[in-house]
Amino acid sequence: MQNSMRVLVIGNGAREHTLAWCAARSPIVSSVAVAPGNAGTARVGQNVPVDPLDAQAVAAVARAQRADLVVVGADDPLAAGVVDALARAGIRAFGPTQAAAQIEASKVWSKQFMTRHGIPTAPFEVFGDAAAGHRFLEGRPRTWEQVAVKADGLARGKGVIVCDSDVEAHEAVTSIMEQRVFGDAGRAVVIERRLSGPEASVFALCDGETARFIGAARDHKRLLDGDRGPNTGGMGAYSPTALVPPGALDDVMRRIVRPAVTGMAAEGRPFVGFLYAGLMFTPDGPHVIEFNARFGDPEAQAVLPRLETDLVEAIEAALDGRLAGTELRFAHVATCAVCLASEGYPEKVRDGFPVKGLEAVDPDALVFHAGTIERDGQLITKGGRILTVVGRGSTLAGARAHAYANVERIHFEGMQYRRDIGEGEALTPCPSPTRGEGSSGRAASSAAGGEAPGR
Repeated sequence: MQNSMRVLVIGNGAREHTLAWCAARSPIVSSVAVAPGNAGTARVGQNVPVDPLDAQAVAAVARAQRADLVVVGADDPLAAGVVDALARAGIRAFGPTQAAAQIEASKVWSKQFMTRHGIPTAPFEVFGDAAAGHRFLEGRPRTWEQVAVKADGLARGKGVIVCDSDVEAHEAVTSIMEQRVFGDAGRAVVIERRLSGPEASVFALCDGETARFIGAARDHKRLLDGDRGPNTGGMGAYSPTALVPPGALDDVMRRIVRPAVTGMAAEGRPFVGFLYAGLMFTPDGPHVIEFNARFGDPEAQAVLPRLETDLVEAIEAALDGRLAGTELRFAHVATCAVCLASEGYPEKVRDGFPVKGLEAVDPDALVFHAGTIERDGQLITKGGRILTVVGRGSTLAGARAHAYANVERIHFEGMQYRRDIGEGEALTPCPSPTRGEGSSGRAASSAAGGEAPGR
């Protein structure tokens, strides 16, 4: 298989750029294509135009590319059944089926699934009309002092409203169910008791029966420093996190990840893909805030550069059901990923501006593209989140300094970013690799090969 595989990645964000970059570095891969991709992915492979939600069109592109492996990166194509269509066409694809992707595509189904399988999560109620939701809020149990209101369907990572007051809770139900700010995703809502504690995410590579830890990270969802402002798709992340040392990881895998994979198989929805457990570490232990059926964005940009194991070989092992005998190895480095967004994000954005300064970025810093296009040889902004800049170091403080030093060299009109990604843990030494994170002890500069993923 040396240098013989053709890989196709489906999506156009920074997560897909990261996946394509990982694939391009694999010694068993001969070519990488990304559909539809962005200006950054065009520098690690070939971009192919396609609507990623059109399952038949994706299958046609995979056939035309003679793809040996298709990796589906984003949530919407998974929920649309792209993996199912590829399987029917006889094309090897990595990602959960439409039935298995339900663990993310429906908050209602997911919460009920967790209840059926004893997976710790916040107490909740489900409502199919706004009036019932308002009535529940008026008479809810005294222990539910504060709540979170979640749209049932996919809402690009923005369908959760964490409420600090009764007024905000009622406004959340109104905006989701009556005003339909998230469209059809708001046809039903989950209202749950708000938990308290720090948050982190744990990622697992799954083959339908076995789950292998593939990294942990902390995301920063709010737009502004100090966790203020509206929720976004994520303004930055860092990895690893002291919240998930070996003991905590063992507990998460035993009480949450493995029961989820076992439960999905028992219900006839075997989960093959990246399982994302968004967790809150409460005084009663870790609880699931939500499951996602794919790698997070920007968490992928922070986690995958730490992976020393060939990602394509690991995916092949998952597709073959060989994960039980597969070890994943990680570099003993920290990463800090900072997202650069357009003015107006996450609402109405202003784009179409030249991106300047990428040529000044350090060779060992990583820049993953999301909302970029190339026009007349010039990189142009197009979308909300534009770039993710990733710094690395032996400590998180070093990784942060590396990331922000390079962020300061980049500019486009209206550029906004958070200046406090990882600040809370910045003085903590990079934790020893958690169990399953076998380290080679390589220096930070070689953890991802020192290769730029595309300026």
